[in-house]
Amino acid sequence: MIEGIKVIGFDADDTLWVNETYFRETENMFCELMKPYADAETASAELYRTEMQNMPLYGYGVKAFILSVLETGIRLSSGKVSASILCRIMERGKEQLSQFVELLDGVEESLNALVGRYRLILVTKGDLLDQEQKLRRSGLEHLFHHVEIMSDKTEREYKQLLKHMDVRPEQFLMVGNSVRSDILPPLSLGCYAIHIPYHTTWEHERVSEPLQHSSAFTVDSLWDIISLLP
Repeated sequence: MIEGIKVIGFDADDTLWVNETYFRETENMFCELMKPYADAETASAELYRTEMQNMPLYGYGVKAFILSVLETGIRLSSGKVSASILCRIMERGKEQLSQFVELLDGVEESLNALVGRYRLILVTKGDLLDQEQKLRRSGLEHLFHHVEIMSDKTEREYKQLLKHMDVRPEQFLMVGNSVRSDILPPLSLGCYAIHIPYHTTWEHERVSEPLQHSSAFTVDSLWDIISLLP
């Protein structure tokens, strides 16, 4: 049982709704389009390398991803990739940005069971406009006391969030699917954290070490956190 919690932060992508699946679908499409220039393994590896190089400049999100896809396609083809292929990639990016928001099982029921008992806040990262629009399309916006859209999720950003919410670390619980972004930074500040693994994880968010911490818990679904709270 986790006692003394006043504020619960929820990650959005792949914690409340489907997200990474669509990125991987776009990557698969890109690898197929690049077949005349590179095999799928090379195209995928080059795309990830481009993303990592561009991250300090572009940050996270669909727009940053599509820019990296376009750049990688031009590089892999030595500038020979056709305008029609580049247009197809851009169209796929627009499709992702307007994608139907598919809530994960039990999300709405779980949040409704917690709202009023705790201050619920959304803590996500990525493109501001994209995340705001996804939240509106999700139908969950009214359940959150506060929405925090970060450029990145590091110890520094979480520390600022705690100050803004006027809550002590031991009164804050973070829930999310990424150990790197949602779990480890809050734990380092003395917060509680609940990890809900998602079946698809971006390589950048993976960590090699198992999660072992007295203030960290792992559950199968969002509904399972109810049993950990008074």
